[in-house]
Amino acid sequence: STASAGATARKTATPAAGAGAAAASPGGRPAAPVARAASGPAPAAGRIRPGTAYQGVATSYDIGDGDGACSYGPTSDVMTAAMNTADYETAKACGAYVLVRAGNGASVTVRITNECPAPCEAGQLDLSRQAFARLAALSAGRIPVTWSLLSPSTSDTVSIRYKTGSTQYWCGIQAIGHRNPLAVLEVRTSAGWTRLARTGYNYFLSEQGAGCGGPIRLTDIYGERLTVEGIAVRANAVQGTTVQFARH
Repeated sequence: STASAGATARKTATPAAGAGAAAASPGGRPAAPVARAASGPAPAAGRIRPGTAYQGVATSYDIGDGDGACSYGPTSDVMTAAMNTADYETAKACGAYVLVRAGNGASVTVRITNECPAPCEAGQLDLSRQAFARLAALSAGRIPVTWSLLSPSTSDTVSIRYKTGSTQYWCGIQAIGHRNPLAVLEVRTSAGWTRLARTGYNYFLSEQGAGCGGPIRLTDIYGERLTVEGIAVRANAVQGTTVQFARH
């Protein structure tokens, strides 16, 4: 049963002027995460914090080609979910892995790729139909669940993508394949490291072009920083790196 038509509609929402169209598939996906609760301090965490179990409900929707508000592009990965707007937190939830548990003991791990707007409520996850079916029959429609953040095992490394329309004078930058949720993206400018504003479609914008094509620094919700250099402004191209955040 499709519990949130809004999540499907959000997948094709048009980004802000100048941002360009939805990007193509980023390619490989991280390996299946291991269900291991994260722990320790999380200075950059927002609403979704490690080591915390959240109460909510799970619903389901048809994910189509797998694209969503996070702008990762079409994917064959069907173990995904749309996060309610409050916990989506202007795309801060994008790429997060969460373990979802139903009252019957069944569980499934999903990756957040989309936003579920109202009437989705705080704590709600709109799962792909395939993921929901791991917890209960689709006919159940809406079930109570608990969910928590994971820091998964993965052999993948982080990739960077510049948005369609990006040049040295304006650019949007996206990180893909990060193990832990991304809190901050900065670019190096003549004034030092400059933090870019994040959009709801999961790109960080440099409106005046400052830092476009230069070193990029990524900070996850645990406060770990990774610096990436040598990423040219190549619009809509996924460029790999050799770095990845630590597992927690």
